[in-house]
Amino acid sequence: MNRSSEVTQPREFPRPWSRSDRPVVRRFVRPLERFVSQEAGSGAVLMAAAVLALAWANAAPESYQDLWHTEVTATVGGAELHLELREVVNDLLMAVFFYVVAVEVKREFVFGALRDRSYAALPIAAAFGTMVGAAFTYAAVNVIADGNMDGWAIPIATDIAFALAALGLVGRRAPAELRTFLLTLAVVDDLATIAVIAIFFAEGLSLAWLAGSLLALASVFVMRRVGVRALTPYVGVAALLWIAVHESGVHATIAGVALAFLTPARSFYPRQRTGEVIAHQLSDLVAETDEEVNEATMGEVSRLSRESVAPLIRMEHAIHPWSAYVVLPIFALANAGVEVTPAGLGDAITGPVGLGILLGLVVGAPIGGILLPLTVARLTGATLPGALDWAAIAAMAPLKGIGFTVAIFISILAFDDEALQAQATLSILLASLLAGLIGIGSLLLRHRRLAR
Repeated sequence: MNRSSEVTQPREFPRPWSRSDRPVVRRFVRPLERFVSQEAGSGAVLMAAAVLALAWANAAPESYQDLWHTEVTATVGGAELHLELREVVNDLLMAVFFYVVAVEVKREFVFGALRDRSYAALPIAAAFGTMVGAAFTYAAVNVIADGNMDGWAIPIATDIAFALAALGLVGRRAPAELRTFLLTLAVVDDLATIAVIAIFFAEGLSLAWLAGSLLALASVFVMRRVGVRALTPYVGVAALLWIAVHESGVHATIAGVALAFLTPARSFYPRQRTGEVIAHQLSDLVAETDEEVNEATMGEVSRLSRESVAPLIRMEHAIHPWSAYVVLPIFALANAGVEVTPAGLGDAITGPVGLGILLGLVVGAPIGGILLPLTVARLTGATLPGALDWAAIAAMAPLKGIGFTVAIFISILAFDDEALQAQATLSILLASLLAGLIGIGSLLLRHRRLAR
């Protein structure tokens, strides 16, 4: 007997406007919901924000820079924080983004592909191969050309939203398992990139503030142990943690990562036993005629259902749309706006920093992403799952060169010189576009050859 994974609402139940069959809902609301639920949706919004930033920075550069250099002051007790608006985006909003990234990483380790070490071996090798290949290429270019080595970490990052969106454009012409492989690769890449940011981009560590950060994390752990489940206390501690990490010299986004790894991955109540209790209460509810008792029963059923879903999953579902459709577009709007001039474009292509990033993303990353997993497969006997073959992995590898969000973020950390930041940003945009086109073209070419 087939069992539906969804609870079907009876036809006689009144539906909300967004679930009705009215023309506006059918023609506009539902297509928009489908668009938002796909990776291509967030990628398209992110790209639109980047294009808007480029257009704004070139049409009215003074207003663009004036806005993002606006100073924001916050007072907490006797302490004052003075940040530019761009720093609020890069330090505070991006902490939300990295929280979501770390939650996804933890979910993959607990429930997803990374739980199966035999399957995960090759995408993990591919992730480290792409990172090493990209960093080595950047370093080689800048050693030969006597450039700036501070940007070595810029091309190691993959923008999963764009990479999956590009893969989505290929559709069924790529093996279904390729998406899981790319997602696993990107998750490992995200985790390693977070470690790089924490280790290599900490400046002037303050032991006092660092101790305060650890105390805030300890508070979260204690609240978990004693059974505090209300969200408000955690939000308050999270705010204090962000301030402490920001002042400690460790980049403030690491606060989001630390909180993610403390978010429980298991539900408070066992699901099977909870289902039995709910079924019993619902059977009583059907026979009960007292409306007040029914309301109380439904409230308890709702609470039990919620508590049987892991906080990790609940937080990911609640925050991911905000991260994808608010935080990342604002980040792109704040950081992708560079003035495009013939000289600047030339530097982005031929200068040691720009060329190192370009070659690192477009050449070094895919080559490393093939060589290392091939080596691991030869040495360990690990095999690709399902319909995947090495031709599919090679065709997908260029998508690793789509850096964008995190690559731009690292370039801001790596360079204090705004001219180098602009050069790096322009090179990242060019490389991401080129890598996406090469990856899509390679996958379509592979499909065409197989179809003959």
